[in-house]
Amino acid sequence: MPRGQKSKLRAREKRRQAREGPERLVPAQTTAPEEEESPSSPSPHFKDAPQSSPATGTPGSPKVPGGVCSTSTTAAAASNTKFNEDASNQVEEKQNTSKAGDTTEQCRRGPIEEKVALLVYYLLYKYQVKEPITKADMLRNVIQTYKNHFHEILRKASEHLELVFGLDVKEMDPNRNTYVLINKLERSCDARVNDNGAVPKTGLLMTVLGVIFTKGNRATEEEVWKVLNMMGLYDGKKNFIYGDPKKLITKDWVKEKYLEYRQVPNSDPPHYEFLWGPRAYAETSKMKVLEFVAKSHDTVPTAFPGCYEEALRDEEERARARVLAKAGTAAMASARTKAIASSFSCHK
Repeated sequence: MPRGQKSKLRAREKRRQAREGPERLVPAQTTAPEEEESPSSPSPHFKDAPQSSPATGTPGSPKVPGGVCSTSTTAAAASNTKFNEDASNQVEEKQNTSKAGDTTEQCRRGPIEEKVALLVYYLLYKYQVKEPITKADMLRNVIQTYKNHFHEILRKASEHLELVFGLDVKEMDPNRNTYVLINKLERSCDARVNDNGAVPKTGLLMTVLGVIFTKGNRATEEEVWKVLNMMGLYDGKKNFIYGDPKKLITKDWVKEKYLEYRQVPNSDPPHYEFLWGPRAYAETSKMKVLEFVAKSHDTVPTAFPGCYEEALRDEEERARARVLAKAGTAAMASARTKAIASSFSCHK
């Protein structure tokens, strides 16, 4: 090749490298220390988990890890919403701090946050396919060389799972270090929520129930959408976790009796409001929902005194109802025993 042509090629290559930025000039053989291993490289066991499109939400959806930062920001944004006017000044001060901005910043901090995102994905996958979860598996498949940060990573992943998906991480056997994910709603076998292996939507439902409760047990459609908008959910815009939020809250959850959606009496033009449905009363309680709301505000239920007193009354009423139900069951069993005994005595 002529010398002049070689010089032109070298000059062109230098211009290309300059355009692509200084990171391209780092020698390829430069490697990070073992402790700083690429945080986004799970073990082959985790890598081979089934993949699917985010639209279907089937087990192993690769969208989950990438969405952890955005969904945690979503939860943080929701916590900035003023659910109740009688919240303490402490809560109001925390609301004025941009937790969503803080969370976004945390997402950029490096390998620990990457491991948190991967662990959320891994635990969701285990929950969807109903496989056991052990500390050994988490260390081998996700945590890897960051085992000294295991408790920090698990704690942060647990917070994401609770606030975004409504799942609690519980240690079942401390000796064997086995864990289980429990849905906050007390349904049997989590039917309906995971029929198709979909990502749980309980976190969003608890948020909507929280808005309704803290607004006097009924919330206008505008009040609910104000919170959903702060979470990045909009009418007519599909979300990769929740699908069509309008359909979810006004049709799906209404059909499943978690919510009631009705026109406000005497409203002209017509306005609509949300109330708790009978299934919400059966599968959760005002205290549990208030605890969820308080946690999203990084505070305690007593920071909402009016709602806390109402939740306590609800707990007392539920306790009395359980006692009466148990007494009724015992009375029926006793009557049945007497009837059987009487039948036998008649045949003597």
